Amino acid sequence: MEEVFFRVMLFKLFNKIETWELLEREIGPLVAEEFSFKRYDTVLSHAMQSGQSIYSAAYIMPSGGGSLGHERKHRNHLVLLERMLSDDLPDRLTNCSSMQIAFELLKSYPGIGDFLAYQYTTDLNYSELTDFPELGFVVPGPGAIDGIRKCFLDTGGLNEPEVIRFMADRQEVEFDRLGLNFNSLWGRPLQLIDCQNLFCEVDKYARVKHPEVSGISGRTRIKQRLSPKGALLEPWYPPKWGLNEHISKWRLSHPARDAGTLYTNRQE
Repeated sequence: MEEVFFRVMLFKLFNKIETWELLEREIGPLVAEEFSFKRYDTVLSHAMQSGQSIYSAAYIMPSGGGSLGHERKHRNHLVLLERMLSDDLPDRLTNCSSMQIAFELLKSYPGIGDFLAYQYTTDLNYSELTDFPELGFVVPGPGAIDGIRKCFLDTGGLNEPEVIRFMADRQEVEFDRLGLNFNSLWGRPLQLIDCQNLFCEVDKYARVKHPEVSGISGRTRIKQRLSPKGALLEPWYPPKWGLNEHISKWRLSHPARDAGTLYTNRQE
């Protein structure tokens, strides 16, 4: 469990495939038992000095401020990971009785607020480290809050988490009402994190298509644009979802079709 936690958190702190590959190339297998602040810092500092970006631009990563002891953000994040391991956080998370308790535990660490704590809790729950019900708890990020504001003139007194839960609860009814043939993951319904993400995506699209409609944050432009990097990878899902056998069966029956086609033919 410590190894799974270490690898998930190491990746998510930087959230960039190229950074993971750089560390593997320079250090070798990335394992918790051999984690060394000095070695990791040396690799990442050298990369930054040569002009490489070691963080994804997907969302802003707070540095943790002075509470972790360094001016450079990546050093604070390495210290954070080191502290989590020394606190036996993987074992403590495994023993949490609910997703909300795990969320609060992660949120107690420097530099981790509501948004990141919920994202990390969800990411770790995709592994075997925890097995919380996915429909049990949700924390909307700033993009989702803006998206909800742009979707509804009146939420009927519901707060943002309640709106997200309402969407998840009523999805089948609304698909039927609107005549939508929703292309699900082999019958797996939208979870709370999916609905949270959808409101966030609505906010982004609306910034371009309907700039006159403002959200709470007042953001009006798209900071990052997608730069495709080759063909789509074949999807692989958390085994606990029971979906990967569907992919294998689809592959066998469609040997000449690529992964991109798979995304648009999930119901088969």
